[in-house]
Amino acid sequence: MKPKFMLAATLVFTALVGTGVAQSFGVADKNGDQGRNVTGQVLTKSDAPLSEAIVYLKNTKTLTIKSFITEKDGGYRFHGLSQNVDYEIYADYRGQKSSTKTISSFDNRNNITLNIRINTQ
Repeated sequence: MKPKFMLAATLVFTALVGTGVAQSFGVADKNGDQGRNVTGQVLTKSDAPLSEAIVYLKNTKTLTIKSFITEKDGGYRFHGLSQNVDYEIYADYRGQKSSTKTISSFDNRNNITLNIRINTQ
């Protein structure tokens, strides 16, 4: 039974890499590309970092959403994102929501730094 499961898992993984779905979840594609990285900080309007804000990243192709709770310095990070997908990103802090920004598939940078501001004190 184990060999059949391994074969099925290998076939599914191969299919996902071929469609780019695996790449959007941080899996290298057949060229060894680990995808793009998006990092930044969530800040108040006066540039103070917001720890424990929630950053939401939405894949506009699959509509899946990843989240990250910011660190003490307001920092967040998402790694291994697909180069061929647009993403929407925003943050929420205690019910206050930032504006939504788009990370375009036409932006060919591998490492994107994007600070997000929330109108809170």
